[in-house]
Amino acid sequence: MSGASGTPYAAAVLRALLAAGESVDLIVSRASRLTLLDETGISYRDAHWQDDLREWLARGADGKPDSFAVDVTGVRHWSAGDLAAGPSSGSYPAKGMLIVPASTACVAGVALGLSKDLLQRAASVTLKEGRKLVVAVREAPLGGQTLRHLVTLDDAGVAVVPTSPAFYQGATHIQDLVDFVAGRVLDAAGVGHDLYRRWKGELGGGSVPT
Repeated sequence: MSGASGTPYAAAVLRALLAAGESVDLIVSRASRLTLLDETGISYRDAHWQDDLREWLARGADGKPDSFAVDVTGVRHWSAGDLAAGPSSGSYPAKGMLIVPASTACVAGVALGLSKDLLQRAASVTLKEGRKLVVAVREAPLGGQTLRHLVTLDDAGVAVVPTSPAFYQGATHIQDLVDFVAGRVLDAAGVGHDLYRRWKGELGGGSVPT
């Protein structure tokens, strides 16, 4: 997680990864902790990360508690300042990496190959090892410099997923819109889920292709 707005997207992706039986190495940047506090009122602390994560993931996109029951035993937390952490090395086993949400500063850092924190370092490792990297960019409008950085990432094989919800699915709740974006992120990563209805090639069924 980087510092962009969009913590509900990250929560939906995390819940779906755990539901799919995936183990998760979680890196929450310093800036994203401020965003999480602003958007949810939850302080994410290294010393109490399991309790804070459990409280966060239990909330829906509307911020109401107890919307979800989540087992976080499949999550391993890494401090963003720990450049000696497992994900900083290519020998650490991982299928890939998802950055949700991705700020423009994070996009720039990854595109330029910087390693100012563990998040950027892990992204660089993911690219050099040829693993799947998905970047869910959250910004509007997109300036020319950011667009050039995104093209650089695309050229490197990164899946760039804008956090753009679809309205054709007949969403009745904010969570439906959030889950659609989270589902597209997971699609790009090759992780199965049931967060939204699939297009079946029939018009009039309430779903049209993306």
